[in-house]
Amino acid sequence: MKYFLFSIASVAILGIGILTASVKTDYSHAADFQTYKTFSWIKVDAGDSLWTGRIKRAVEQQLSAKGLTMQPEGGDLGVAAMGRTKEEQNYTTFYDGIGGGWFWRGFGGDTMATTSVQETPVGTLSIDLFDGKTKKLVWRGTSTETLTKNADKNTKKLDDAVRDMFKKFPSRSES
Repeated sequence: MKYFLFSIASVAILGIGILTASVKTDYSHAADFQTYKTFSWIKVDAGDSLWTGRIKRAVEQQLSAKGLTMQPEGGDLGVAAMGRTKEEQNYTTFYDGIGGGWFWRGFGGDTMATTSVQETPVGTLSIDLFDGKTKKLVWRGTSTETLTKNADKNTKKLDDAVRDMFKKFPSRSES
């Protein structure tokens, strides 16, 4: 029974790791984040207008929560976001005809293997913040594995990934 419960807990923890995006951030330690009070969009490229709008909304929400104000142009920070998806192939093999054990029919002529290929969307989102005056990169957040086949889950994963990125955003009092 203990082994069974341990197995269930292990699978649950592993499943949580698979469902969450991998988030990485980095920033310039020389940048004075106290001077940044506004931000403007430079570019958002996400492949379609649905994702462009979702990315902009998620980023604006997080930057506003950090005390920054959006302005149409000329902000203290310039924001660029790039979202990309690709199809990753997953292979599933089903063996038929193995029968009564390893030594009964083995993997001989009676065994049939059928392999199917599924295309799974895998997405990466990169958000870059540039100093408005020097045009130098001051902060970067990257999230991988942000998509599933379910559109509702994708929106939640995007929001979660952007929130996780900005958890590591240097506070304006740290710089």
